[in-house]
Amino acid sequence: MKQFIKQKNQQTFKRPRLLIIGCGDVGLRLLPLVRERFRVFAVTSSVERCAPLRAAGAVPIVANLDDRASLARLKGLAPYIVHLAPPQGQGARDQRSRNLAAILPDGARLVYVSTTGVYGDCQGQRIDETRSLAPRNARAIRRVDAERVLRHWARRSGSALAIVRAPGIYARERLPLERLRLGTPALRAADDVYTNHIHADDLAQIVARALQRGLPGRVYNAVDDSDMQMAAYFDAVADAFALARPPRLARAALAQQVSPQLMSFMSESRRIDNRRIGQELGVRLAYPQIVPALTAMAASGPAR
Repeated sequence: MKQFIKQKNQQTFKRPRLLIIGCGDVGLRLLPLVRERFRVFAVTSSVERCAPLRAAGAVPIVANLDDRASLARLKGLAPYIVHLAPPQGQGARDQRSRNLAAILPDGARLVYVSTTGVYGDCQGQRIDETRSLAPRNARAIRRVDAERVLRHWARRSGSALAIVRAPGIYARERLPLERLRLGTPALRAADDVYTNHIHADDLAQIVARALQRGLPGRVYNAVDDSDMQMAAYFDAVADAFALARPPRLARAALAQQVSPQLMSFMSESRRIDNRRIGQELGVRLAYPQIVPALTAMAASGPAR
């Protein structure tokens, strides 16, 4: 038995090292997909997160992207990196990605999860990864900055960077159920926008494939096959969980009832092509359509 444990430990230490920055929900879903191939180190800013990360098969490291000095222990730690951390909540620059780029090793392979918000409002047009960036809100502007910072790092250091752009992420615990219970209105059909989604499990799968197969400098849209407007999505969630559908309002009336942040989500319309994740990464989505996924989620238990 001791010999078996010794051999297993030796095999673990021989695996290439992978560093996951910002190991939250998607990171925990990613761990089962990569922990057999890599020795995984997961960065968290919370000591309380260490136990769950360790139980999931990662070596936890407490560090804070807002504190550059705390990142010193990460320098040269791993040649493979997954960057899941969002930018800080204010400003036009992503200082967190700048702090990270300062300690990343040369010749590394990095997957950065960005957002489809960098495309801005496309007025309902169908777009792919070649679309020019036109961010309209501060969150998306910071993401564009992060992409630029990491591209510069990759060119300077001879590293391979793949960018995964994700839309609204959903899962059983990530649904707008409280919004529906509160009766928050949605846009009427004449004013509604197209929205894009990805299940958290599928996003984790796409990140794992990008880490393995992503081409250097390549962008991948991590969206499912659904083609629906935002209010239709809210209706689908409501129907699946036996909740009332939200009332519909004209844009001007809705702006008087919801926060500017929420209104900004309802001001951009995109229909995003996802063929590249299948053709280049070989991804087969577990949840290609939202409605069947919601039906399965609802069958797993009552709404919370």
